[in-house]
Amino acid sequence: MNATEIILLNFSEIRRRSIKLWQGIPKEHLHWKPDNQAFTIIEMIRHVLEGEHLFHMIIEKRGNLGTYKSPWKDLPYESIDAELKFAETYRDDFISMIRNFDSLHLEQIRIERSEVGQSKTLGDYLNRIAYHESVHTGQMLSYLRTIDIERPKIWD
Repeated sequence: MNATEIILLNFSEIRRRSIKLWQGIPKEHLHWKPDNQAFTIIEMIRHVLEGEHLFHMIIEKRGNLGTYKSPWKDLPYESIDAELKFAETYRDDFISMIRNFDSLHLEQIRIERSEVGQSKTLGDYLNRIAYHESVHTGQMLSYLRTIDIERPKIWD
């Protein structure tokens, strides 16, 4: 496996486990949150999906976004399946973009985000994107533990 294939495998496994977790959440808990400043469960799922699109746009622009308008803006919250369906095309585009990168791209392309003081190689940046979703998966597991509902087995 080359570096790009490993990165793609990591994205695939992270999303597979996220979906397994998300689809195991009873509908009556989708709007639960641990405190007033936190995301609800469905807001966190959208944050992960929307965030991936935002990161995709950052990569395409090699850094600063300028005037970015999210496709999720004003989209009502309905269900986990609706969130996944809406994000599907954006996810496919993101994965397709990654497939087109080779090892030299991963090392030589730089993502310069001057507004937040970041300068990262593409390979580093892609791994940070994967980490973002993983962190929220752990956070979601904590939510489910807190409200005392069964947590899907994502460690297969």
